[in-house]
Amino acid sequence: MTYPLIIQGGMGAGVSHWYLANQVSRLGQLGVVSGTALDEILARRLQDGDSGGHMRRALDHFPFPAMAERIWDRFYLPNGRNGAPYQRQKMHTVDGPRDVQELLIVSNFVEVWLAREGHSNPVGINYLEKIQLPHLASMFGSMLAGVDYVLMGAGIPIRVPGVLDHLSRLEEAQYSIHVIGSREQETIMRFNPRDYIEGEFTQSLPRPKFLAIISSNTLAQTLLKKANGKVDGFIIEGPTAGGHNAPPRGKLQLTESGEPIYGERDVVDLPKMRELGAPFWLAGGVGSAHAVKQALADGAVGVQVGTAFAFCSDSGLREDYRTALINKSIAGTARVFTDPLASPTGFPFKVAVLEGTFSEKEVYEARPRICDLGYLREAYEKEDKTTGYRCPSEPVNVFVSKGGAIEETVGRKCVCNGLMANIGMQQTRPGNREEVGIITTGDDLTEVAKFLGPGQTSYSAADVIEQLLSEVRAASVESSFAAAASS
Repeated sequence: MTYPLIIQGGMGAGVSHWYLANQVSRLGQLGVVSGTALDEILARRLQDGDSGGHMRRALDHFPFPAMAERIWDRFYLPNGRNGAPYQRQKMHTVDGPRDVQELLIVSNFVEVWLAREGHSNPVGINYLEKIQLPHLASMFGSMLAGVDYVLMGAGIPIRVPGVLDHLSRLEEAQYSIHVIGSREQETIMRFNPRDYIEGEFTQSLPRPKFLAIISSNTLAQTLLKKANGKVDGFIIEGPTAGGHNAPPRGKLQLTESGEPIYGERDVVDLPKMRELGAPFWLAGGVGSAHAVKQALADGAVGVQVGTAFAFCSDSGLREDYRTALINKSIAGTARVFTDPLASPTGFPFKVAVLEGTFSEKEVYEARPRICDLGYLREAYEKEDKTTGYRCPSEPVNVFVSKGGAIEETVGRKCVCNGLMANIGMQQTRPGNREEVGIITTGDDLTEVAKFLGPGQTSYSAADVIEQLLSEVRAASVESSFAAAASS
């Protein structure tokens, strides 16, 4: 079995989009698309006129044509929106209606199909365990497109391997949903692929490999022993990685600036990981040639790198945000703040400090609290025993009326709308006010300028891979010369 040496991180919503993953996979590494909010992203791409015709091309290859046409007819605007707001979609629920499920299936297919187009190398998709409600339909859609790897972190994805097994056989899959306050042992979400199949589609689907993103040896051992299917490997993500970080172990302590303090208990024991016998990749602070070489020496089969790819010209990040933060890296003024409050999930969330974005307190406080995407809502049991949904970032009075504690709303930011703004799909509000971004990145943001060539102001995914592999390739050449000389 050969494994990718470099896994490109599945970042944000649409930052790791199909084009970036396609470029990375073409170069022989593992390109990964972000699976977050793909339904909303496809809908907005179509409302913006499908520039380049890429969505139409992928839809033409979707195996269930009638479903593809329903999505096209519902969202496509040949001349774009002309300044109008994006359509507001239904939010996800445990028993999501058919039109919501169809959009998830089609959008995940489209993203993976485009990432795989034109080459035969593997492609992966990254999901967040915390965003549970879209999981089943999303994974089915990505598997219809032939996804090779499914990656998942931000939680304990103990049920995912079994889901992949069932979906590959076109059988009903189940997923346990966490419902706050429920007296039931678990709330089950169900999805039967055969309810959505059109025509004589009977073949089984290839079962993708599953890589769990973890931050502790204990979680790795638990997944290997108790997961309901095969865990094919692990990505060990440290607290310097972008996006959501695992909370520090033990009592939460903060620095003077308000960031979580991580200690020795938060460091994964690599010798113990090697003893488990499963392949693993290191992530977080490994975006250099020396770090790649050291990871291999430590027993890893490779590394996952996010930040370097997030700021390359092939990513989906807005050009103005990308340019501004690269310039800060060049000037030595780039800064990343690990915010313990920003994310509605309660997980620490890394935020790049950039003027005019939600990283600035006054910018976010000037925004009326609105929750109209709802990917990070939590499910809770209502007084009548039905399931309700709430988000600490929604209007405070609304959250409290649903039984939420007011202290949970302090410092919470609308990550969902911020992530959409990061990729140029910001919603337009009354008065022509547009949502602004909340840019998540790893601590390596300060180092991205090293990927620039002399006189350059941007770099490509190919530049990143070339630099990351330089020491490994040099060592391989030296080894080959030594072997030839000894013979």
